[in-house]
Amino acid sequence: MMYIFFAVLFVVPMWFLVPQFRLPQWAALIAIIPFGIFVLLWVMAFRDKIKIPGIDQ
Repeated sequence: MMYIFFAVLFVVPMWFLVPQFRLPQWAALIAIIPFGIFVLLWVMAFRDKIKIPGIDQ
């Protein structure tokens, strides 16, 4: 039960933040995976330096 609570706690804010970094909204679901939030935050922090195939032209 606590896992679902924390998953929602992380996914909902990411769902609104991710599009501001030119990432698809489904990428917010990475926050459900344990330690996935850290990967997502790392990508968001260095988004201007990372080229993502299929998203960046």
